[in-house]
Amino acid sequence: MLTGKQKRYLRSLAMTQKPLINVGKNGVSDTFIDGVKAALEAREMIKISLLPATDDTPKSVGEALQEAIPGMDIAQTIGRSLVVYKRAFDPENRKLSAELAKL
Repeated sequence: MLTGKQKRYLRSLAMTQKPLINVGKNGVSDTFIDGVKAALEAREMIKISLLPATDDTPKSVGEALQEAIPGMDIAQTIGRSLVVYKRAFDPENRKLSAELAKL
């Protein structure tokens, strides 16, 4: 679970990032979830954008991802974008979680 300070820090980092993953008309599929898992393991924080063609809402996408990926937190939902975080399993990929531990 992220604290308020940690969420603020993640939001400040995500503000300058472009969305890494887009949700299209296929919605939240197994392939989409596998892609999110792989991206979270490599980066720990990603920004997800919902394209206008999708019928899903940011809330429903976030809930589906939290059910499918244990330990994942939603740092921000704004408009049609989500910022999600999960601590990497591989210690070499834990650069961001080391920064969050200091907060």
